[in-house]
Amino acid sequence: MSIQSRLKQTLFGAPLNPFNPNILRHISLIALLAWVGLGADGLSSSCYGPEETFIALGSHTHLALYIAIATAATVFIISLAYNQVIELFPSGGGGYKVATQLLGPYVGLISGAALLIDYTLTIAVSVASGTDAIFSLLPGKLLSYKLLFESILIILLTAINLRGMKESIKVLLPIFLGFFILHVCLIVYGIGAHRSGLISMIPDTITETKSLAATMGWLPLLALIIHAYSLGSGTYTGLEAVSNNVNRLTEPRVTTGKWTMFYMATSLSITAAGIILLYLLWNAHSIPGQTLNAVVFHSILGDSTFGKILLSITLLLEAGLLFVGANTGFLAGPSVLANMAVDGWVPNRFRHLSSRLVVQNGLILFGISALTLLLWHKGRVSLLVILYSINVFITFSLSILGLCFYWATHREKASPRWILRLGFSTFALIITTSILSVTLYSKFESGGWVTTVITCTVIGFCLLIKRHYNEVKRKLTLLDTQLKQPLTEVDNPPIPDPTQPTAVIFVGKSFGVGMHTLLCVLRIFPKHFKNFIFISVGIVDVGSFTGQAALEKMKEEVSEVLNYFVHYCQQYGLAAESYSAYGTDTVEKLLELSEEVGEKYPNCIFFSSKLIFEHDNWFTRVLHNETPMALQRQLHLQGKELVILPMKI
Repeated sequence: MSIQSRLKQTLFGAPLNPFNPNILRHISLIALLAWVGLGADGLSSSCYGPEETFIALGSHTHLALYIAIATAATVFIISLAYNQVIELFPSGGGGYKVATQLLGPYVGLISGAALLIDYTLTIAVSVASGTDAIFSLLPGKLLSYKLLFESILIILLTAINLRGMKESIKVLLPIFLGFFILHVCLIVYGIGAHRSGLISMIPDTITETKSLAATMGWLPLLALIIHAYSLGSGTYTGLEAVSNNVNRLTEPRVTTGKWTMFYMATSLSITAAGIILLYLLWNAHSIPGQTLNAVVFHSILGDSTFGKILLSITLLLEAGLLFVGANTGFLAGPSVLANMAVDGWVPNRFRHLSSRLVVQNGLILFGISALTLLLWHKGRVSLLVILYSINVFITFSLSILGLCFYWATHREKASPRWILRLGFSTFALIITTSILSVTLYSKFESGGWVTTVITCTVIGFCLLIKRHYNEVKRKLTLLDTQLKQPLTEVDNPPIPDPTQPTAVIFVGKSFGVGMHTLLCVLRIFPKHFKNFIFISVGIVDVGSFTGQAALEKMKEEVSEVLNYFVHYCQQYGLAAESYSAYGTDTVEKLLELSEEVGEKYPNCIFFSSKLIFEHDNWFTRVLHNETPMALQRQLHLQGKELVILPMKI
């Protein structure tokens, strides 16, 4: 093993075998781990969502009681709606697949683009908010290092996730459980210590509400409550993560997914609503350089040595959980990106898996994007939360709209079940669209327009990519039809002679491209080559790595292509055979096969075709993997010849 390979294995772990029948069970998540890995985003939002809501109320803090109740109810309503998504789409994909399959591909694109930005902001917001919690404990003169700390943390999280989902969750599990247990204890103690105030809270709130309504009117009062409630929409972020990753859960996936959603909804409603009540009971107010959570927990724990130690532990766990929540972006975001790559909205390279069976290119992209956003906005949580919330509720609304459409068009007349589900989905849709509308309207000038521009830009790029892939696919399909010829059986096919000149041809999924390469070799080197060896690699990506059946289907497709070319040569009296391999790295596997073939056929030359576009630029190079060029460099280093034949389409 080379030094580079040894270092890579040390940093990212030993490669996993995707064909091991137990590998899916090895990397899949039970409900507890899924709650930690996918639910941390939702739970961590209780560190900043309630604060945004409470501050928006201004001096009318008594209205926070209504918002606490509404927050807990909304969490369960959205969670129950996503339980339906889990039932209908047990293979994962969540909001993107719901919108695509139930409302059409272009609506799916909008949902997918919003999710991509959502998960990028998940990382940026959680890291920024967690760092705020840590720096609340430090002297103010250290604030200038906050952005540097956030940047380093994003890089570290990216590296951890390159080792795999399960490994990253296990590392962060103690932080998650410590946060939840300690915060529940503080909420219970904080409410219990003010139980007299809790008893009088309801009548006092009603009295103050009536007085305020008499002063400003019921409509302005209702608008104030809705405005504050909408600004706390960051609290509900992360609830869609489970539905996006159902395929990563242990069997039975639907049951595991529902239990995970229940854990998420219960934990988030307790912490978010409980913290709002603490703000109200303990008369929390903003202090520069400190989060509102730091202020209220300091009031509860006091100034004793033990209280200060416990406060430090509490805030450190808050920061830790926010970093775990940031990790959700790395877990769920690349999955959405990979699903969009399968459908041709983003470059194909984002559907590929690494040797650790993670979407490596997607992880790196999300890390770079989150770091860019963080530096751009200088870690300001309030602005990032606005961008975050808008995209979250775009996805929420489109997903639930898809559910409404599904139950309206798949109703069972013999049972009233569809009516109940349609009614519930409609109610949930009203809530999510209302929050989206209010947030977008009230925050459009102070940051909402940025989200609109970014989302529309992503959609525009996706449309350009899709158009390119569709055009290439159309031309390749036409080429397949023109060049693929019928085969006849050969009784005694010629046997390859390793001492004779040999043409080794790399072929992929397209019959037309492979046939173009073969015919060019026969035309350029007439009667020179006596043997024709065909090499192909089956790539394990997000499309094929869904179970043994999908992997077997992928193998059959590779064998079908190779057998076609071997039989084609044999029917014209040409000696031929084929070699195949399967894995996550195309170039690596092709090089292994090339070495094997080169040893058997020392007098060989390798051939491959490269698609040439009329307007070749950085855009087309990003969309295509440039495998022939990478192969040529490696084979040339080994002293082997690879001839790349241009193929203009």
